[in-house]
Formats: sequence, C-alpha cells, structure tokens
Amino acid sequence: MTNFDSIYLVYLLIGASVAMFVEGAYLLLRNTASYRKNINRRLRILDEKIDRESVLVQLRRERGLTAGGDYRLPFVRLNRLILQSGVTIGVGRLLVIVTVAAIGAFVGTLIFTAVLWKAIVAAFAGGLALPYMILHVLRSRRRKKFNLQFPDAIDVIVRSLRAGHPVPVAVSMVSREMADPVGSEFGIVTDEVTYGADLETALRNLYFRVGSDDLPLFVTAVAIQGSTGGNLGEILENLSRVIRERFKMRRKIRALAAEGRASALILSSLPIGLFVIIQVLVPGYYGAVWHESLTHVALMVAAGWMLIGNLIMYRMVNFRI
Repeated sequence: MTNFDSIYLVYLLIGASVAMFVEGAYLLLRNTASYRKNINRRLRILDEKIDRESVLVQLRRERGLTAGGDYRLPFVRLNRLILQSGVTIGVGRLLVIVTVAAIGAFVGTLIFTAVLWKAIVAAFAGGLALPYMILHVLRSRRRKKFNLQFPDAIDVIVRSLRAGHPVPVAVSMVSREMADPVGSEFGIVTDEVTYGADLETALRNLYFRVGSDDLPLFVTAVAIQGSTGGNLGEILENLSRVIRERFKMRRKIRALAAEGRASALILSSLPIGLFVIIQVLVPGYYGAVWHESLTHVALMVAAGWMLIGNLIMYRMVNFRI
C-alpha cells in the first residue's frame, strides 16, 4: 500500500470549506434581493419605470409588436411565431442576428469548401432554417410552461373573485403573484384594460401572444359572464380541474409512447454512431470516396430520408389532447 500524505486531506477540506463559504455568501445575497424584482419581468421593469404605459410599450416592442400592439412585420405567421416564442430582443435585433448568421455560414462554407452551392445551402440553413426551428422550440417550451402555470393562475382568480374583487382586479392579482410567462402576460392584460381596452379584447390579445389551447375556454367564460352574468368563480374552478385532468391524460399518453420515442432515438443515432466509430477505428475506410461529389449527394439524401423518418416517428408518438 502507498502512504497517503495527510496534507492533501487538509487541502481538500480547505477547498471544500471555501466552496461552501462562497455558496453561502451567494445564497445570502440572493435572498436579500427584492422578491418583486425576481417574480416576473414586468414587475422588474416597473421598479425602474413609474409610468405603466411606458412599461406596456416596452414589453410590446420587446416581443415584436408596435407601441399600439400591432404586428411590426407584414408576414403574419412569422411575426406570430416571434411573438409566441417569448424572445425579448425585438424584431430588429433578431433580423440582424439572422442576417449575420447567414453571411457567416455562407462565407465560412465558401472558404473551407470553395463550392458555391454548398455555401448557399449553408447560408439558408444557418440564416433561415435553424433560427426558424429554434423559434419553434422556444414557442413550444413557453407554451408548456404557461400551460403548467395556467391552472394555478385560474385558482388565484377564483380566490380573488370569492373575496369580492371584480374580474380586472382578480386578473391583476395573477400579474403580481406569479412568475413568467403567466405573470407578465396577465400584467399586459391588466395594463391594456387600464389604458382603454375592454377585458374581452385584452384576453383575446393574450391568446394571440401565447397560443395556448386552454386560453379560448377561459376567454369565452369571462366574455359570457360579462354579457349574461353568472357564477364565474365556479365556472373557472371547473375549468381549472378540467385542465389538470388533461395534463394527467397527456402524461399517461407520454408514458405509453416512451417505447416508441426510445426506438426512434436508437434508430436515428445508430447510423451516426456507426459512422463515428468507423472513422475512429479505421480512419481511411471512407478515404477513397470521401472527396467524390456523389458521396456528398448520397449523404445528403440519406440525411433527408432520416429526417423524414424522424418526422413520421415523431407524429406517431405525439398526440394532441
């Protein structure tokens, strides 16, 4: 057996003590920060600006809207995708980033390959296809997070209504008590109602900004109660229960489809894994045909077929409830 020097144990304990001290100081400073600043972005901006109208304008412009709440781009579907993705850098900066990415992909591919059509394909992928896919992923994640928070937001509204508050005040409670994305979205609804919009229009604007499938039921319930009356608290309580039951059903379906997703992952990664292993073990295996143009075409066709197969398997294991 080798002799263990105890000085190394001392060094290890000293390092662990310093790490715990730094972590404790960080948590202490973090906990002393204002809860109002940490709850959602709208309240954080309200701490910096007193005028609520300027806060509403800033939140709209960050999401790709004009100061009046209209789309800034003539392409409605693209503007709606940017809006629902939750990106807060604005349309102008986003277009600059996309343009720089396309130019960089084009120039880089042209320098390394000296083939014009490859550079054009790289520019299309880096400047259009990839940002479009990223926005779709961000929108999907934001919708899932909103849908998870939405039943709790409805419960806050129900408790506020039972306490005797009117509907706009109950909606404003959500903007003060919940985190993003629900907090800021309902805060925009509150500000729009404050500056002249009726509640139904503000809630429909909320649906356009989020795109959740559960929001139309909520908007319809509030609109009907506003025109005909009724016990809105009981209606929203039932709606919250229905939404939670839908979540349970979705999770059950996802668990049943886990085998299909695992099979799709294995089938998709197997060719790529084999290619990497062959390249590592036998680097010259593809050396004779690697620089042939037909090889590149064949690889692109294979990648296209794999993409089509992945899309089919994705549709097979994902269901809308």
